[in-house]
Amino acid sequence: MSPEPNASTKTPAAPRSRRKTEIGVVASDKMNKTRRIVVERLVPHPKYGKMLRRRTVCHAHDEANESHVGDTVEIMETRPLSKLKRWRIVRIVRKGAQQALAGEGQAAPQG
Repeated sequence: MSPEPNASTKTPAAPRSRRKTEIGVVASDKMNKTRRIVVERLVPHPKYGKMLRRRTVCHAHDEANESHVGDTVEIMETRPLSKLKRWRIVRIVRKGAQQALAGEGQAAPQG
C-alpha cells in the first residue's frame, strides 16, 4: 500500500506575519461593540523639519463593551469586520478620567 498523497507532500504552513498593534485613546463609545480610537503620532515637516502632530482614526471591535471615552487602549489589526472596522481592542492600558470620577462618586454615599 502506498501512503496517502497528502501525508508526505504537505508542507508546513508558512508562519503568519506579525499583526500591527497601536496604542490610542477611545474618542467615542456610542456604538454597540465598536469604539472610535484616535492614534496620535509626530512626523517631521518635509521641508522645515518641525515636528507636526498627526492623528489617525480607527474603528475597533470591543466585544464586551469594556472600554469607554478617555481610556487608553491597545488595538490590533484584524480581518475586515464591517465597512470601517479593521481593528480589535486587545487590552485596556489605562482607564480614563471619567471612570475614576464615576467610581469616586458611587463610593461616597450622601446622607
